[in-house]
Amino acid sequence: MSAYEKPTDTVGIKVRRLSHGQDLPLPAYATRGAAGMDLLAALAAPLRLEPGQRGLVPTGLSIALPAGYELQVRPRSGLALKHGIVLPNAPGTIDEDYRGEIGVIVMNAGQEAFVIEPGMRIAQAVIAPVVRATWIECDDLDTTERGAGGFGSTGTGAS
Repeated sequence: MSAYEKPTDTVGIKVRRLSHGQDLPLPAYATRGAAGMDLLAALAAPLRLEPGQRGLVPTGLSIALPAGYELQVRPRSGLALKHGIVLPNAPGTIDEDYRGEIGVIVMNAGQEAFVIEPGMRIAQAVIAPVVRATWIECDDLDTTERGAGGFGSTGTGAS
């Protein structure tokens, strides 16, 4: 192991293949350094999305995450760049207590119709730990250089 590598933690996730996803492989990491696993379209027939149209793509999978984890559903960069296929709620969150089918909300933000084929790699799944917050009500907050400056207040320049 090089100085730049660190061991990666793993977590077991129970997965159930649904009838329409039986022939598809389970999500897997494409490379040793990949953060996400590809989710595949468990479609019976191609799904055509016209520009501006949204659709729900089934994956044929339901899961049971361990306590303290979420599954984030993220877009695939190649589909976004080449075809304008985005996930309008990205990243989508699958909570640890959800047991239904994982579905991917896709949107065609491109200029041409796009066809999602059965078995196509449509999104990425990233497993992430969840940190829960507690709110601490107070009368004053500490001051910062930015202060209450809102959207765009830090500018767009490099310096």
